[in-house]
Amino acid sequence: MIYSTQPKILVLGATGGTGRLIVAQAVARGYDVAVLVRSAEKAKDFKGVTLIVGDARDEAVLRRAVKGRDAVVSALGTPASPFREVMLLSTATQTLVKAMQAEGVDRLVAITGLGAGDSVGHGGLLFDKLIFPLLLRKVYADKNRQEAIVRQSGLDWVLVRPAILSDKPGRGTNRALTDLLHFHGGSIARADVARFVLDQVGSDEWLGQSPLIAW
Repeated sequence: MIYSTQPKILVLGATGGTGRLIVAQAVARGYDVAVLVRSAEKAKDFKGVTLIVGDARDEAVLRRAVKGRDAVVSALGTPASPFREVMLLSTATQTLVKAMQAEGVDRLVAITGLGAGDSVGHGGLLFDKLIFPLLLRKVYADKNRQEAIVRQSGLDWVLVRPAILSDKPGRGTNRALTDLLHFHGGSIARADVARFVLDQVGSDEWLGQSPLIAW
């Protein structure tokens, strides 16, 4: 998808570690950026954005937020939850899809992660045998529900699955894979995730796919 002017995007999960970089890079690219946040205080340092305060599970709020936008970037995340069921990601995504359909906004780029869908078992020994089953199993059950909702949405979607996230400086490059036969663990800087995600706003290269990205 090529826009005649710089795209108007909405970012969810904008105050998270990756979300903040998505916002900063989008503003640097000249995009018209709106962010939906639950707390205006957490977004007080944002510059050059339209700030919308509300709950990402509220359809009325989401319809107002997506209205007039060209695309939505979802960087929604949730902490590790070893014991409690997690429903935030799937609930918010279901509501988001309804709002986008109602407002005629087609492009959705959503971040899930290594361990979602058919990428499970490709995180390396420590991640697959210890971190995932002990800390992330319930989170990823919800990421799987989230991905299913996106896939069935009828939208123009890309699901981005980053490898283990790093706060190291970005390299400006990454691998993007859908064939994971020979992939067993890896990492990627949040800055490079942000760059790749924003590239998908105006590209059809990975449309309808779920690339895993890593260095």
